[in-house]
Amino acid sequence: MAAYDYLADWFEILNDDCDYPAWSQYFIDGLRALHAGRRGLELGCGSGAFCRALSRAGYEMDGADISPRMLAKAEELARAEGRKIGYFLTDAAAMRAPAKYDFILSPNDCFNYVPCGKLAGAFRRVYSALEPGGIFWLDVSSEYKLCRKVADTVCADDREDVTYLSFNRREGDKVVMDVTLFVKGEDGRFTRCDETHVQYIHTEEEILSALLEAKFSPIASEGHLGEKKEGSDRLNVICRRP
Repeated sequence: MAAYDYLADWFEILNDDCDYPAWSQYFIDGLRALHAGRRGLELGCGSGAFCRALSRAGYEMDGADISPRMLAKAEELARAEGRKIGYFLTDAAAMRAPAKYDFILSPNDCFNYVPCGKLAGAFRRVYSALEPGGIFWLDVSSEYKLCRKVADTVCADDREDVTYLSFNRREGDKVVMDVTLFVKGEDGRFTRCDETHVQYIHTEEEILSALLEAKFSPIASEGHLGEKKEGSDRLNVICRRP
């Protein structure tokens, strides 16, 4: 099955150790410091955790993702909170946006799913969806994380109702993750679900080169939650449409 067809229902549960409140506040504080405006898009929104957090902070949010199952989960969770968030289906590599935005935030690996050769074209689509002066903030798994901590490993997470296994291997400029979920049903029996994820390894230099080719003006690059880049699991690159 395609990436996130099964994982969508469990994504936020299995990522409950990543501290979404602190991570969201990092983005909120950064956007405020940049005077980014109020209307935003989360590109690669998944189940919409950051959309909901920014909505709670007073931003007018839309969310976009390539996975219909993730979007369905995002809509469900937004309704449960009474949040008015518009969601639409699109591929980050060839995005079609229904509006112009003050900022586009693309957190938590969205552009790791885009091959390096398609980054500049994807960034040009983002550029076209921003108002002049708009902010583009992308957050990817770093080269360090994918090469040193993910590639050629097995990841496991065993919960009461679900067990997650990911068998990871590096193939050139990408890491292929064969994911297996064992999900507990109402009768107590477990169902096996399999899907494959492919994440591309992007260096900071490759990302910056593609952003410059798309005519963005870089502002900053930093590690997770603003930490130093060296040895960080994440790379944040922040830029502006002139």
